[in-house]
Amino acid sequence: MPVVARDGRFVYAQVIADVIEFLGLGESGGPVLAPAALAERADAVLGTAARLVRQLPDAALGNVLPNRPRSWRVLAHHVFQIPVAFLEMEDKGTRLEYELLTAPPPDGMTTSASIAAFGESVRERFALWWARAAGADFAQRVETYFGGTSRHEMLERTVWHSAQHVRQLAALLESIGIAPDRPLGPAEIRDLPLTDRIWDEG
Repeated sequence: MPVVARDGRFVYAQVIADVIEFLGLGESGGPVLAPAALAERADAVLGTAARLVRQLPDAALGNVLPNRPRSWRVLAHHVFQIPVAFLEMEDKGTRLEYELLTAPPPDGMTTSASIAAFGESVRERFALWWARAAGADFAQRVETYFGGTSRHEMLERTVWHSAQHVRQLAALLESIGIAPDRPLGPAEIRDLPLTDRIWDEG
């Protein structure tokens, strides 16, 4: 788990606002986008993800990612498992757990089509959740495996986390000579806390 350490103290580097406060930077680290805008982005991200996953050749799903021991199949599933963990937290009022966030795909989910179908079901579930949650108090505190944060911060984190992996899916397609079908562009990632870097450094 990433941390920021200073003068013998440390803070978990999972929430940007916590890091800014810890370092005494005197800046705002909260989400830029309102919950409604984030929900709209989530729909675009998940729709793009399902479209790109369908382009992945089944024969390539066992390939391993650059600088990380994770298969393409696991990455493709993880894009959608991220919002599943968020929705479970929201629907059940329970703590967001790392084990659920990183749960691997079921043994039977072995094709691009099956992963994309799972993704579309998650997208539909997210839309139904937002229809109920719109107008709710997103400043409310929620508990996660890395500590407490706000619902707003957790929603933003869910969107940018999936978006980052969708950018990676597009890069994987390009690496095998397949042009990604309408990948995420500047409009979809604007005002999300993402860097220009697509992959972790080895």
